[in-house]
Amino acid sequence: MLVRDLESALFARFPRHDAEAWDHVGLSVGDPDADVRGVSCALDATLDSLRAACSTGCNVLLTHHPVYIAPPDRFCPASAERPSSSAVVYEAARLGVSVISLHTNLDRSLEARAVLPGLLGMGAHSSLEHPDDPHATGLGSLCSCDAMTLREFADRLRCAFETTPVVWGDPETTISRPSFLGGSLGDFGELAIDAGSDVVVTGEVGYHRAQDLALRGMAIVALGHDRSEQPFCSILADACVSTGVPAEHVHVNSLPTQWWVPTQGDFA
Repeated sequence: MLVRDLESALFARFPRHDAEAWDHVGLSVGDPDADVRGVSCALDATLDSLRAACSTGCNVLLTHHPVYIAPPDRFCPASAERPSSSAVVYEAARLGVSVISLHTNLDRSLEARAVLPGLLGMGAHSSLEHPDDPHATGLGSLCSCDAMTLREFADRLRCAFETTPVVWGDPETTISRPSFLGGSLGDFGELAIDAGSDVVVTGEVGYHRAQDLALRGMAIVALGHDRSEQPFCSILADACVSTGVPAEHVHVNSLPTQWWVPTQGDFA
């Protein structure tokens, strides 16, 4: 299989036209006519994920987040004076690694709708974009579940996503209609309210937006942008195997530790 064939097969499953107009999806750097020797799947295109791809013999790095939205003005080795995307594209070209990204087109897929609530054993019956049409692709997931307190729900999320979430809302309030949106919540809190959701699970949310939603009765659980979207890497891997890339040549990069939370022991 050639890199161009892999890209075409991935677009057949996650159509380019499902991506936002501002988004940059597909092949960013690499030789379309190179044979695919292996695919490494990662949330982000970074120097570390490039090196991880090479260490497993992969010459394709398939990511969820694009290496850039708008290209930098030059592609050069890593420097504090330039954005990281400049160095990533430079290094990918130097190493002979093709970088392909599936971003908002993957976000709108039925697979993405299912994966986050699926980690809690829940099923999504529609997207937040199209709450009344279960068959339409769209961003976010609208679900229902057995009634539980927000505290209990947040604890289930903590275990499933292996993170310490930030929670807005009365911990003893009862929730039964959760919604999910990986990454940044943006304006989707409004869609969650309109759809009758009582809690929205997301990656990150601005302070004032969270405050407004909470005052209007919407609970929010923020997992961290990376934690909320790392599960999408399994979708990328499954998609590669479905195109014909042998499973033994498809690898998923673990989520790197990019930030940390101080504890009492750090100040002893």
